[in-house]
Amino acid sequence: MITVAVVDDDRMLLDGLRAWLDNATGIRLTATADTVDGLIAAGPLCDVVLLDLVLRDASLPAENIRRLREAGSRVLVISAVADRRRIIAAVAAGADGYLTKDHDLPTLVNAVEEVAGGGTAHSAELAFAWAYDDAPARPSLSPKELEVLLGYASGLTLKATARRAGVSPHTAKYYLDRVKDKYQQAGRPTYTKIDLALRVREDGWAPDG
Repeated sequence: MITVAVVDDDRMLLDGLRAWLDNATGIRLTATADTVDGLIAAGPLCDVVLLDLVLRDASLPAENIRRLREAGSRVLVISAVADRRRIIAAVAAGADGYLTKDHDLPTLVNAVEEVAGGGTAHSAELAFAWAYDDAPARPSLSPKELEVLLGYASGLTLKATARRAGVSPHTAKYYLDRVKDKYQQAGRPTYTKIDLALRVREDGWAPDG
């Protein structure tokens, strides 16, 4: 039995998913929440989380994905739009697949089974995004590097960024230096906080992606 949770702030969609998944063999819906904070607080988490990409609490999609993965769940992103840059950014952050909300139940069930089995849900949207991705080269960032980048680029001080990430300021600076070095190697020199904020927007890490 595959256990599934849903994070979405659309009540009608949540009700629809409950009705759908009640009829799905081998899948059990165990929890719903309108924020990642709410789902994690309710714990323990399940095998697969269906995560709406953009939530009304203005949380960062990449950070939501990272937190759910670190909590032990695999993540299937669901979204109302098939924006190429957002799709690529979600997968780069650790999502195991991306579906738009207009798919039918069999497609959703197949995607959940694929993700739960350790694979990637290869939807038409994801294939199109990879094929036509025209964004600048994104460096491969570790979850902690990404967390520090997002915090610092959002306007936090280095000390506040470190506290939020659960590391020392010295370690946070080390992660930022690694991020800058990776951007340098990608041919996109990044020196200042303004540069870092620009990279976050360019690479689709920001909520408005």
